[in-house]
Amino acid sequence: MTKRTVFSGIQPTGSLHIGNYLGALRNWVDLQNDYDTIYCVVDMHATTVPYDPQELHQSRVLTAKLLMAVGVDPSRSLLYFQSQVPQHAELSWILGSMTPLGALNRMTQYKEKAERAGQMLGLYSYPVLMAADIMVHKAHAVPVGDDQTQHLELTRDLAERFNNRFGYTFPVPDQITPKRGARIMSLQDPTAKMSKSDDDPRGAVLLLDSADTIVKKFKSAVTDSEREVRYDREKKAGISNLLDIPSIHTSKPVADLVDEYVDAGYGDFKVAVAEAVVEGLAPIRNEYNALDDAEVSRIMARGALDARTRAEQEMADVRTKVGLGA
Repeated sequence: MTKRTVFSGIQPTGSLHIGNYLGALRNWVDLQNDYDTIYCVVDMHATTVPYDPQELHQSRVLTAKLLMAVGVDPSRSLLYFQSQVPQHAELSWILGSMTPLGALNRMTQYKEKAERAGQMLGLYSYPVLMAADIMVHKAHAVPVGDDQTQHLELTRDLAERFNNRFGYTFPVPDQITPKRGARIMSLQDPTAKMSKSDDDPRGAVLLLDSADTIVKKFKSAVTDSEREVRYDREKKAGISNLLDIPSIHTSKPVADLVDEYVDAGYGDFKVAVAEAVVEGLAPIRNEYNALDDAEVSRIMARGALDARTRAEQEMADVRTKVGLGA
């Protein structure tokens, strides 16, 4: 029986954090067991806001190494750099010709990013390229967090539009969202999603942070004026976030963690969470340090070759249907 295809991508924005890992990448690793998995470092998306070319070049390899370190296996998944597969951009142009401006105007992330980076065409049409990323491999499902649901809905709409106009070509992809860990919050603002671009660097715990740095970040985590460790997302957002993190790391139920630390006080509880995270990230750090940059680049180049071959087969059909075939 042919496996269903799953696609997902991640931007090369430097060292990834535990929100990326717990909310997405662990799910990527698990999906390798049951799906035909295609994972992409979406470096073209990273050019839609101001960036340093040298930093981007370095971040691509760093991100690829981290993906492999957390368990994305190039022998089991197709893994490559987006920019090395030009069919992504080609399909994006074709899809852009049938994308209503109203749909792009409603994109929440565009409005937020445009306030910081300015109103640029690349940023505006970002969701169309994202749709092309998914559709060029005819993916059946996409693992995304809640913040990407709007983009996936546009992808689904474009797949249906194309199929209705040119005949069935693309599956309408389903959304795969982890039951837990989809949104790990900032340690400094537990009402906001953890982000490397947080104004306060203590808000995000990076996968490559040292043990001492991780402990310091958790010790400074924002909580509340009470002392009781209990789970309540509305009234105790900070403590609830700190309960979610070790629960996902260790697979221990939140209720068990509450029973264990209910009388411990916030200080001891924060240290315990930090130690659990340090222990959980140690294998990733070790695997990352064992990887060679040159070999990783070669692996990604081989993946891009396979991805181009696969995408070209799909695009040949697309070109014929839209009147651009040979």
